[in-house]
Amino acid sequence: MADGNCLISNEWICGEYVRTRGQELTDATLEHVGITLASVAIGLLVAFPLALLARRWRLVAGPVLGLTTILYTVPSLAMFSLLLPVFGVSAAVVITGLVLYSLTILVRNIMAGLASVPEEAREAARGMGYGPLRLLFGVELPLALPALMAGLRITTVSTVSLTTVGAIIGYGGLGNLIYEGMRSFFKAEVLTASVLCVALAVVADLLLLGLQRLLTPWARKSRKGTT
Repeated sequence: MADGNCLISNEWICGEYVRTRGQELTDATLEHVGITLASVAIGLLVAFPLALLARRWRLVAGPVLGLTTILYTVPSLAMFSLLLPVFGVSAAVVITGLVLYSLTILVRNIMAGLASVPEEAREAARGMGYGPLRLLFGVELPLALPALMAGLRITTVSTVSLTTVGAIIGYGGLGNLIYEGMRSFFKAEVLTASVLCVALAVVADLLLLGLQRLLTPWARKSRKGTT
């Protein structure tokens, strides 16, 4: 009875809210995860060739880095509003905006990672008959993974956060609940959705950190050797 009264008394922590709105919370969380995954995946697919072009032709590097930086400075509300005439009221508006925001971090980190590859490693690979593609995917990218994964982790966490802004057009995942709860001052809805959003960001970061450790075993060995 006391637990049910927390809805009536509008308390911040309310187990009855979680119990009665479980499906609503699940749907919002799944939408949030879906938008985040789509945005980060598309952002990575776009950023990778842009970083390669910027590295290959120095004249392209300035415009690419400048444009992605400018896009990152555009406020999210303005970004989504500018995309509305193109995509209409749909999840594509949020995903496209998040992809554009991700480019500045991903492009810079991919370029930094590739630039950190020792020239000796490249020369050794060329001496073994590696062509440009085999050199890129067999030598350079594996050695650039720490910087690339660092950028991916930052991008993912920021995307989880920015997805909530999509609530202004009804595609914000957990942000929809936060927005509705703030409008009606429904404390349990605001707090529960906010906690879930933070939990998503933490879990995503830990999963990517685990993936990074799995893909770069030599980095762990080198740190152990140093200590």
